[in-house]
Amino acid sequence: MPHTETAVLVLLPEVDEVVGPYRARMDRAAGLGVPAHVTVLYPFVPPDAVDARVIDALAAAVATVPAFDVTFDRTAWFDDRVLWLAPAPAGPFRDLTRAVWAGFPAHPPYGGAHDDVIPHLTVGHDVPVDALRAAAAAIAPRLPVRARVTRAWLLRGSAEPGSWQRVVDLPLAAGTGEAAGSVEA
Repeated sequence: MPHTETAVLVLLPEVDEVVGPYRARMDRAAGLGVPAHVTVLYPFVPPDAVDARVIDALAAAVATVPAFDVTFDRTAWFDDRVLWLAPAPAGPFRDLTRAVWAGFPAHPPYGGAHDDVIPHLTVGHDVPVDALRAAAAAIAPRLPVRARVTRAWLLRGSAEPGSWQRVVDLPLAAGTGEAAGSVEA
């Protein structure tokens, strides 16, 4: 049985319309069922430990950050291995990560692998750099893409294709107008 994990993500369907075909070929997370997103916190609490208390604490942490508008207007790179879109502003994503991590200090972003967590939307990685450069050139004329961020999501899945599913809708503060905890089947 594959190891199941959880993640807290901001899903961005507006951006998926632009990067979806490239992510499908160049980002293994897309094949696992993870939509275009900016990661808030991964890995998160093990799935068997997610209970009402965890969901309530997570919803409270996310709700400390106000809803915001974001624009993705440029591509960027981590070395020549990862192509990503840069969100502007990045600050609210950093605020979300700090808030969730503060509520769950045993779960640092990316397992503590990075000193500075840079908010980003991955387009592709670990494929030939020529393919990544071609994707960057094709995406650039379709930018900017704008979105309104009003919620984050708790997702659960494994390394099985299509396994990642939305678990809990987590509204941000101001303007969401909905109670936390809407669960998707």
